[in-house]
Amino acid sequence: MPRVKGGYTTRRRRKAVLKLAKGYVGSKHTIYRTANEAVMRAMQYAYRDRKQKKRDFRKLWIQRINAAAKENGLKYSLFICGLSRAGVEVNRKMLADLAVNDPKAFTEFVEIAKKGLTMPSVKLTEKVVVLQTESKAAKAAKADVAQEAPKATKTVKAPKTVKVETPKTEVAVEATVDYNKMTVAELKVIAKEKGITGISAMKKADLVAALTK
Repeated sequence: MPRVKGGYTTRRRRKAVLKLAKGYVGSKHTIYRTANEAVMRAMQYAYRDRKQKKRDFRKLWIQRINAAAKENGLKYSLFICGLSRAGVEVNRKMLADLAVNDPKAFTEFVEIAKKGLTMPSVKLTEKVVVLQTESKAAKAAKADVAQEAPKATKTVKAPKTVKVETPKTEVAVEATVDYNKMTVAELKVIAKEKGITGISAMKKADLVAALTK
């Protein structure tokens, strides 16, 4: 078999992999095979940890909010519940930043949360009110329909229809035959039926002329 040399495409692909492996220890940044394995593994870890990083930061924010809320006499779960009932839409990242850099502002949020805990849940009350209004409207609509509907309905029979047959008139239409499109044999058969004599000596033009008379 002839030797297959790596062309431009192969060289470009390998250079890209070695570029990604820059800074790796030993043969992982010089030999393509080991470098490719290291790069693929590193990409898997990067994909996984991009999502893990978000989880870790959320845990950190919750820990900071919980610590600052306990200093103000409220635990984390009640603090978040009070803010949601009060209609305050501040995310955990902002609350954690306030807990570290601006404790006074965080204390004000805690006071708002304490007042919010005394309020009923806004979302639940809205749902209850909507359901009550819908049920009342449905009952009223049913009552109106019941009043408008008659108690007993009589079935009225439709009058019978009598079919009258009209006599059909047939009109005989003579079909026009184009003798020019027929063969000589067909023309001779038709000429025999019509009783034309001297058919054997006639040509096609003579037959057509005799039939069209």
